[in-house]
Amino acid sequence: MKRRPLVATLVVLGILCALPPFLPRFYLYVASIVLLTGLLATSLNLAIGYGGIYQFHHTVFYGVGAYGTALMLTRAGAPAPVAMIVGPLAAALLSLVMGVVCVRLSKLYFGMLQISLGSLVWVTVYRWYSFTGGDDGIHGVPLPDLIASAKGSYYCTLAVTALCLFAMRRVAGSPFGKTLQGIRDNPVRSEAIGVDVKRHQLAALVIAGFFGGVAGSLYVVVDNSVFPDMMFWTYSLEVLIMCLLGGMYTFWGPFVGSSTLVLLRVFVSVYTQYWSLILGTILSLVIIFLPDGLLGFFVRRFRTWEGRGA
Repeated sequence: MKRRPLVATLVVLGILCALPPFLPRFYLYVASIVLLTGLLATSLNLAIGYGGIYQFHHTVFYGVGAYGTALMLTRAGAPAPVAMIVGPLAAALLSLVMGVVCVRLSKLYFGMLQISLGSLVWVTVYRWYSFTGGDDGIHGVPLPDLIASAKGSYYCTLAVTALCLFAMRRVAGSPFGKTLQGIRDNPVRSEAIGVDVKRHQLAALVIAGFFGGVAGSLYVVVDNSVFPDMMFWTYSLEVLIMCLLGGMYTFWGPFVGSSTLVLLRVFVSVYTQYWSLILGTILSLVIIFLPDGLLGFFVRRFRTWEGRGA
């Protein structure tokens, strides 16, 4: 039984590694977007699903990671590996600064203040034409030949995403992760037994911000561009919906939810421009019929079937 997740993971990785020769350039691009968006949603879930922290503006760290990488490549002329590390570190630093300010507040107030602070970052990026390119963003980011092609960017995204998911899985299953879940379920009792609640929450925010920044850095590799809309607060809401759709209290749920929404957006938008209406409908149906998300639903069904088989 314990080998099943490992075997399933290896099978999925094998399939993903074998995809590029069989996919056209566009679908390879879509596959890369699915992977990095899954990483983004999973990083949010580390804070909101495991920590119970109202992280309502998570995409600001996604955007800072992307801009940090793009600026290091275009303005500083840094090597790609250095740029891809600086971007996430900048996102983690911003997460630390915002966390120190916000973590003193609880739940909804935390989320509202984070949206306000994140919006200040967005406005700065949106209006700073001489440095960030303003509302035009940064295009034509230079990349080394190894990852400049669609196939190269896909394999880079796959490798980095796999490593980050493995790291986050270890964090979630560690004593720190278990303590974080205890804080989520009962912060008062956790504090009463000697747990430093604020410090654990702050650490979770920094870790989530870092991996959100990694996803932003990967976006630069895949799209060769960055723009301010990717850190606007409405996109944070969409990422939150991905977590709800897949199952917020499971590790793989957000990845399932993000993959579903990205693929729906790509293929449904061909036939209609009312994606926001469809997204709202999906959210309503999930809340009513699938409160545990898609993955939670299938896991529950599988356990029921397994119990009958026994």
